[in-house]
Amino acid sequence: MTINQPVQLKGAPGSPYTRKMLAYLRFRHISYQLLIGNHATDLGLPEPKVGLLPTFYLPDEDGDLKAVVDSTPLIRRFEAEVAGRHAVPDNPVLAFVNYLIEDYADEWLTKAMFHYRWYYDADIKMAGTILPLWQSVQMSAEQLQKMSSYIADRQISRLYVVGSNDVTAPVIEDSYKRFLQIFDRLIQKQPFVLGSRPSSADFGLYAQLTQLAKFDPTPAALCMQVAPRVHAWTDLLDDQSGNAASSDGWMSVDAVRTTLEELLTEIGRVYAPALLANAAALQAGQEQMQATIDGRAWQQPAFAYQGKCLQWINQEYQQLTAADRRQVDEILAGTGCETLLSFASRPDSG
Repeated sequence: MTINQPVQLKGAPGSPYTRKMLAYLRFRHISYQLLIGNHATDLGLPEPKVGLLPTFYLPDEDGDLKAVVDSTPLIRRFEAEVAGRHAVPDNPVLAFVNYLIEDYADEWLTKAMFHYRWYYDADIKMAGTILPLWQSVQMSAEQLQKMSSYIADRQISRLYVVGSNDVTAPVIEDSYKRFLQIFDRLIQKQPFVLGSRPSSADFGLYAQLTQLAKFDPTPAALCMQVAPRVHAWTDLLDDQSGNAASSDGWMSVDAVRTTLEELLTEIGRVYAPALLANAAALQAGQEQMQATIDGRAWQQPAFAYQGKCLQWINQEYQQLTAADRRQVDEILAGTGCETLLSFASRPDSG
């Protein structure tokens, strides 16, 4: 179906995935109307099956307006249905690497975002105060106090869902610090993950950094201490509408291994074992997943959605030609990410 512009979406500044999609739309020159608070309800727009932000209102195959969520498939839909200035490379090998890094940002770096926001007192106070005001800046002091307490209590009680607890906190925080250092070195070589034009992987990383590097006090201070360049990069990603998006802006496949080895190794170090342990728990019908990540214990509830993430990574891989798979294998060899691709050959993988 044709996507009419301006595209309507419901979102909030404190939602990293809202920020991801807004930056993506700006880069793509896709006009949009951002609805905050109860505006979508006031307009009579449909409700999503799962209330996640951002929620887009797009036509289905029959032309009926539907509420749609989930940033990664949304981007793929826009890539397919809106021409020009694409954020997914045409080269299938680069597109796979892009998909893998975007998934790491969406599903692993978000653990750091949620952890810092609701684990430390200063961050709890900041988020508890500002998040409600983003919904209604005119609310009374009494309303703000009630909403702040409600949001903080609810989110703190859900820390376990992303695996944040006293045992896993050092794993999450060390991984975030390593990412800052790795990404600082990467953007000294080239302005974006895959060259001189942003990809959806950039927007995924940017999304989490809008909170980690720019809003939540504890990780933002760490970013300024360790990698101020990353802080600046996050500002620059906010609006790349002026990027030339030239066809030669993508890096060479031959340069991927050398340029992205550190980042891919970090993904293989932390995200790959988490995905595999989660899949094993789901297959065994266990409510909890247990793993050793970065040499330390990790435990959290098994998460069905991340089971799908592992399947989708493998589907992306299997859709490649044999020659392209060989190139991906060479890029990932020894990074730890190659372990993710053995999932598809397991008889119990479903």
